[in-house]
Amino acid sequence: MKAVVTGGGGFLGGAVVRLLRQRGDSVRSFTRSAYPWLDELGVEQSLGNLSDLESVERAVSGCDVVFHVAAKAGVWGRYSAYYSTNVVGTQNVIAACKTHGVRRLVYTSTPSVVHAGGDNEGANESLPYPKHFDAAYPETKAKAEKAVLAANGSDLATVSLRPHLIFGPGDPHLIPRIIDSARAGKLKRIGNRPAKVDVTYIDNAAQSQLDAADRLDIGTAPAGKAYFISNGEPVELWPFVDRILAEAGLPPVTARVSAWKARLAGRVLESVYWLFRLPGEPPMTRFVANQMSTSHWYDISAARRDLGYEPKVSVEEGLRRLGERLRLA
Repeated sequence: MKAVVTGGGGFLGGAVVRLLRQRGDSVRSFTRSAYPWLDELGVEQSLGNLSDLESVERAVSGCDVVFHVAAKAGVWGRYSAYYSTNVVGTQNVIAACKTHGVRRLVYTSTPSVVHAGGDNEGANESLPYPKHFDAAYPETKAKAEKAVLAANGSDLATVSLRPHLIFGPGDPHLIPRIIDSARAGKLKRIGNRPAKVDVTYIDNAAQSQLDAADRLDIGTAPAGKAYFISNGEPVELWPFVDRILAEAGLPPVTARVSAWKARLAGRVLESVYWLFRLPGEPPMTRFVANQMSTSHWYDISAARRDLGYEPKVSVEEGLRRLGERLRLA
């Protein structure tokens, strides 16, 4: 098939591109700038911005399926920037699919679109969207997901995947953030009780995208639905963090702050950063405090049933592979 991967030069998008090329699919990547390694894989590159409908239509034209992976991620920043990329960009992808007769759209969402700040333990896709979000990222991703699922119909089949805490070699987000904070002496355990969370090894997250595309068509079981994606083996958050630090040759986290103090600090720091327009991001936000002090792991039986998804790389094997890469860095 001929596939378009938005964000094909990124962590997850790049992994999806590699899997597609490995099985012989024709791939076009849509990014803001070119990546030489995509040329080496024989990937066609289309450059542009998600907020520009014309460039999105050029990328989508002539393709069978779109993997919409690109997004503005993060825990801090102007709402308008998140909205432009995550909401307007997704609306443009949907419009381009319909204009050019693309029948399948696989959208990458996040479990944070249904995380209201408390514990989610073994929850399934019946969880409602919260009425309030503590950050622009989950709020705009929720709006985008709603648009994707609403677009499912007689001319376009859509599905939304919610991979949780993707990790592995080459991760430019989660792992570097943990390691940099630890090296700077700023990493603290939040909360006084164990928190269990889902994680997803990068190869499993990428495979779920292909599984979804292969099962997706107009009128099929996945059409118009959202699915949680993970390794299916929840981990204790702080022991998992300590294991990553150990692989990087760093000591475990011993400093601790209570959950309520972290949330209060996040609220105060957010106000100060907005009021004085300080550069960078606050050292703590409400979103981070909630994510790091609560349990959030999900039932992936629907993905197994409808998509045929089965995580092939265990958490332990994923950590071993990550450790090899960290030791070489």
